[in-house]
Amino acid sequence: MSISYENLGAFLYREARYLDERDWDNWLALYAENCTFWVPAWDDDGTLTEDPQSEISLIWYGRRAGLEDRVFRIRTERSSATIPDTRTNHHISNIEVLEQDEKTVKLRFNWHTMSVRYNHTDHFCGTSFYTLDVTGEQPIIQEKKVVLKTDYVRHVLDVYHI
Repeated sequence: MSISYENLGAFLYREARYLDERDWDNWLALYAENCTFWVPAWDDDGTLTEDPQSEISLIWYGRRAGLEDRVFRIRTERSSATIPDTRTNHHISNIEVLEQDEKTVKLRFNWHTMSVRYNHTDHFCGTSFYTLDVTGEQPIIQEKKVVLKTDYVRHVLDVYHI
C-alpha cells in the first residue's frame, strides 16, 4: 500500500492528539507488538548513545509490552512521575519521508511539546525517526527513535513528553 504525505501527517497528528488527550488504548494501537521505542541519551561529549542494549538511554522499550506496562502504571497511579496529572500539547513540523517502498516508510519530523504540571510549563523539543509498516489499512509504528534536543530535564521524562 502506498501512503500519501498528507496521510502520513494525519497519522502523526493523531498520535500527538492521543498523547495530549491521554487516549492510551488508541495510542498503544498505533504500535506493532514487536516495536522498539528508544530515546537515546547524550554522552559527556555531546554525542548520542548508539546502542540501547549496552549504553544508557533516557527511555528504551524493546516491545510494545513495555509501553503497555508504562500505560498501566500511569492509569493506576503507580507512577509518581504522573501525579499530579501532566497536561501536554504536542506540535509537529518538518515532516520528511526518508525512504519509502510498498511495505514501509521511514520518516523524520521535528516536534515541540509543552508540558504543564505544578503550575509550571516545561518545553521539550527534538527530532523523531519512525519506521512505519504501511501494509495494512492504517500505518503501524515498527520503530520509534526520539532525539531529545532539550537535554536538561528537571524531572522524570515520560512517553507523553515526547
